[in-house]
Amino acid sequence: MKTSFTPGKTWNDLDEIPIQAHGGSILYDQETYYWFGENKNTLTHKGGLLGYSIDAIGVSCYASTDLYNWENRGIVLPAVKEPVEHELHTSKVIERPKVIYNALINKYVMFMHVDTKDYKYARVGIATSATPAGTYEYIGSIAPHDSESRDMTVFKDADGKAYLIHSSEWNATLYIGELGSDYRQTTGTFTKNFPKSYREAPAVFKHKDRYFLLTSGCTGWDPNAAMYAVAENILGPWKVVGNPCAGPDADITFHAQSTFVFPLAGKPDAYIAMFDIWNKENLGSSRYVWLPVRFRCESILIEWHDEWDLSYFG
Repeated sequence: MKTSFTPGKTWNDLDEIPIQAHGGSILYDQETYYWFGENKNTLTHKGGLLGYSIDAIGVSCYASTDLYNWENRGIVLPAVKEPVEHELHTSKVIERPKVIYNALINKYVMFMHVDTKDYKYARVGIATSATPAGTYEYIGSIAPHDSESRDMTVFKDADGKAYLIHSSEWNATLYIGELGSDYRQTTGTFTKNFPKSYREAPAVFKHKDRYFLLTSGCTGWDPNAAMYAVAENILGPWKVVGNPCAGPDADITFHAQSTFVFPLAGKPDAYIAMFDIWNKENLGSSRYVWLPVRFRCESILIEWHDEWDLSYFG
């Protein structure tokens, strides 16, 4: 059994099989953490806009009560083999799944980037389930605010309102918009942020009365410097602060790319930042970097640790 995090090393599940939850996110529900992510356990081939791609498999789910040891709950949203026109067809792109609970409809709602291999379709797929790790029913996709959506995430605030954050205008601008009460549509309230800055891989979290937004630059599968911004309102305006990373290779985000930041249950100042180390020639062997977030007033710091555990937070 694992008792610590070892960023960048192979992370196996309880069956000693490497975890397949890339571009992932965490949902905490009923004293259990659920890790959703892209299953890429198949042959990587040359092709697609980014040079390397796989045939879509679907979204995996893992469950844990300690964050170190994870039980594989299977593929909760599988790709579709027929018909070829389906948005989840194996020839398409299914990326960056995020799940939040909606009390109004009493369901868990999964959002994901659905696309074609040339990334010109650029929509947000939505699926729902009655249980966190149950089979999700795909209900279709939206073009939020009648715009493109590629890399994306969602954020649920303390008042139950949820927001969609997504790269648009061929990733030149980051849109942030309010979701409707059932989380299946946008309301029309949205802002355009960081115009012509070309940011992707957004991760949004809230600490006390401030919102933090972590993003990556656009360099395909290759790493670059992370950037974060701070705001008092999730719709902005956002103040760009800089690269939060510190330590070896901090200028290329420890060879990784952001995907999600989540709080630890019961610890108000404890947050973990999740990153992916992409292996573009063998995407299924891509690895994970989880690191603690430190707060200094409006600033955050994400330092490299070869190994660490939850005692870091006291």
